[in-house]
Amino acid sequence: MVAALRRGLRAEGFVVESATDGPAGLRLAQHGDFDAVVLDVMLPGLSGYEVVRRLRAHGNWVPVLMLSAKDGEYDQADGLDDGADDYLTKPFSFVILLARIRALLRRGARVRPVVLTAGDLKLDPASREVWVNGVLADLTPREFLLLEYLIRNAGRVIGKAELLDHVWDSAADVAPNAVEVYVGYLRRKIGNDRLITVRGFGYRLAA
Repeated sequence: MVAALRRGLRAEGFVVESATDGPAGLRLAQHGDFDAVVLDVMLPGLSGYEVVRRLRAHGNWVPVLMLSAKDGEYDQADGLDDGADDYLTKPFSFVILLARIRALLRRGARVRPVVLTAGDLKLDPASREVWVNGVLADLTPREFLLLEYLIRNAGRVIGKAELLDHVWDSAADVAPNAVEVYVGYLRRKIGNDRLITVRGFGYRLAA
């Protein structure tokens, strides 16, 4: 597959470098000046999902097209959620692959999301990391989503219904006290004084 793609892309005028395992591909992508990366999911040593996650965590926003034999909607969602820009399932037409690559090149690299701050709280949407007064906090995925929504709306009172709409899946069976429970979890990790309860209205993150 690698050899065939390399020949085909070079015949179309692209300058191509290739790797046949995940660690080598990650090193190439990190240190090379590439316009786009074509990345297989099933790679020896390091999966394509992990390669793209590490690229994004280090601020590398080169456009990535993922290739996979997995055609389930959750597999595609995983690739896109990890930071890929497009996803193509095998078997695929080389003509379609070329069209997808050219579309990525027209779009160019995405701008890295800015680090969000509220006082001494910092949240990086790209690396999914949170710092409290300079110390890395260990948040669960749900706690991270809750804090991200609060920090994007810092200083504003946010009701429970709004938090449920934006932080929880509207189709999921969510317990009535889910917001209160996760606010409690979050307070233990970022400090009680930063997340204020406004009785009868909701919660406000100190700006």
